[in-house]
Amino acid sequence: MRAIPRLIVIRPCDANETAAAWRVAIETRDRPVALVLTRQNVPTLDRNQFAAAEGLRRGAYVLVDAPNGKPDLILIGTGSEVPLVVAARQKLLEQKLHARVVSMPSWELFDAQPREYRDSVFPPSVRARLAVEAALPQGWHRYVGDGGNVIGVERFGASAPGNVVMEKLGFTVDHVVERALALLKR
Repeated sequence: MRAIPRLIVIRPCDANETAAAWRVAIETRDRPVALVLTRQNVPTLDRNQFAAAEGLRRGAYVLVDAPNGKPDLILIGTGSEVPLVVAARQKLLEQKLHARVVSMPSWELFDAQPREYRDSVFPPSVRARLAVEAALPQGWHRYVGDGGNVIGVERFGASAPGNVVMEKLGFTVDHVVERALALLKR
């Protein structure tokens, strides 16, 4: 869907982002909007611990920052992969590594933001960036840059329960942590 010109694609991570996405969709008058929802059971994030879901309006936002506000790396999630990167951030924190988690439900909304905002979400000085999406990695490289990487899916079809397929494809906390650590060693 992201290949369709002028289509705003929004992939919310939880019920809060879904509500914000719906508001964006009904308010947008100049182009079509597609809400891409998941079939998986995803937790509703506690917005007392995480940033407000209204950040979705800007396409991407800092969901939770490094404890010192100076991340060693940035983990980027979209849709149902956001809880996965949140869990990976916690595991990295246990190893004294500080990660920022960015929820990025919409490239189109993010690309429309001023440079200052985009740089506040993805500081140019933080080159270690890992995007996680259970889809083709195509397009993510412009957000992760030369110092980053993408965990995605470059094949079609698998038949098994969803959690088994996700594990086989590398969508686990341990694999995200492993890939993040590899970025930090570059």
